[in-house]
Amino acid sequence: MPIIQALDRALKILDLFDEHTTELKITEISARMELHKSTIHSLLKTLQLHGYINQDMETGRYKLGLKLLEKGQLMLQSLDIRTVARKHLAALSEQTGQTTHLVILDGKEGVYLDKVEGEKAAIRYSRIGRRISLHSSAVGKVLAAFRTKEEIDKLLRNYHFSKITEATITEIEAFLNELNQVREQGYSIDNQENEPGVRCAAAPIFEHNGSVVAAISISSLISTVDDLLFKQYIALLKKEAETISQTLGFRQVL
Repeated sequence: MPIIQALDRALKILDLFDEHTTELKITEISARMELHKSTIHSLLKTLQLHGYINQDMETGRYKLGLKLLEKGQLMLQSLDIRTVARKHLAALSEQTGQTTHLVILDGKEGVYLDKVEGEKAAIRYSRIGRRISLHSSAVGKVLAAFRTKEEIDKLLRNYHFSKITEATITEIEAFLNELNQVREQGYSIDNQENEPGVRCAAAPIFEHNGSVVAAISISSLISTVDDLLFKQYIALLKKEAETISQTLGFRQVL
């Protein structure tokens, strides 16, 4: 399939921006893209014309435009799972005071689709649209575990088990064993594997055909939530996940 070079370059410019890099000079963009400034300038002006890039007239730096937010909101509104799950995320957060998330699989990573901040929570690393690794997160384990062997094999082909904390799983065999346990118990736990001091639990959401479509999770600080309370949170989490699945037409065969 032929690639349109100018469009490919323009999209790669947008990909340069993230939560750590919110503004860039044209010289920085040119260096990262390995393209001449004149070429970058033309691409930026085109993106700016359509509202996908803005330039700060005082500093000359470029940043993402509001058009991306507009399109992102349209996409989120079209995802029924987010609409269905929202009140359950809110209910779980209200019952526990903790932060709850809705995450879907995109490629070989999870993507935060929605989030409800708990009044007792101090979890700040997550945000809607952010990506998260499969092997280090409770949601990632759930999104991988409830798939066919062929799908799991494909997910883990050339997968990089990066060590994020001292507790992160870094071997494929250990991860596969973890997925077996997740399937048996119906939920997963990330015990400081993605963030020191943070423990998360996640449960799967199934659609009508029995395939996992998303995961919901609850995050808490080990310093404030003991094992007994965390088990109570897991019970509430599983109940909300089952209700969402039923709303989407899933009926478990006993």
